[in-house]
Amino acid sequence: MKIVALQTTPNLAYSVGNNNISTLSNVRTRENALSAVEIRLANIADAENVAKLFDLYRQFYEQTSDITLAEEFITARIKNRQSVIFVAESDEKIVGFCQMYPTFCSVEAAPMMVLYDLFVVNAARKTGAGRALMLAAQSYAKENGFTRLDLSTAKTNVNAQALYESLDWLRDSQFYYYSLKVN
Repeated sequence: MKIVALQTTPNLAYSVGNNNISTLSNVRTRENALSAVEIRLANIADAENVAKLFDLYRQFYEQTSDITLAEEFITARIKNRQSVIFVAESDEKIVGFCQMYPTFCSVEAAPMMVLYDLFVVNAARKTGAGRALMLAAQSYAKENGFTRLDLSTAKTNVNAQALYESLDWLRDSQFYYYSLKVN
């Protein structure tokens, strides 16, 4: 498993810190894993391939497939530097991605990130790709001055929950999550 050390300036509206990503090590893969998985920041040239995975991600959450919408959305996030997207590559193909959005925690009076999307294609699951994406997200947030990462997942997504808990993420038991559709 190879996680590339990168230096970048994402220029997010809420970016803080030095924007360096350090090398992560000791990420294990299974014996039958795909060839080496490389984690790196997505760029505009990746938009079409990330959008295909984003469309599959949305379908997992019971949305109708809409590749045009997916491509427009991912392209806009990358072009406008409104999110941080890491991709997992194996055999020169993108096999997974995670996307984070910067925001703030009013209680802590500090910047934080929401890890909103994590998706790995079926063929690359159980290879360490999801774990590597999560570790890259954690490293990025820490090195750029964000106080924490938050995420939510479907109650039925037990495989993802097992991954998060294996990485010491804590399930919230104090707060309820509410949503209100306004458009």
